Amino acid sequence: MENLFRIEKEPEWKQEWKDMPEFVQDKKEPHAKIIVRFDNEDDLQEFANLIGQKLTSKTKSIWHPFKSHWGLEKKVWVTK
Repeated sequence: MENLFRIEKEPEWKQEWKDMPEFVQDKKEPHAKIIVRFDNEDDLQEFANLIGQKLTSKTKSIWHPFKSHWGLEKKVWVTK
């Protein structure tokens, strides 16, 4: 029960973060969204070919034109 009302110590990082500017990154919303339904796999792949993107039955969303969800480039760890 004593832990229920315990006052937490200020995290150590806050001591170093004093007088630093606030960082806020607004979420970018798309201009429009549409739902497209396909009767079968052939129709899905025909549409994928038309727009030049890879689509599977598990694809939930895409950007058109293509925009990677990784940003401008995918970052990978490389060892030499």
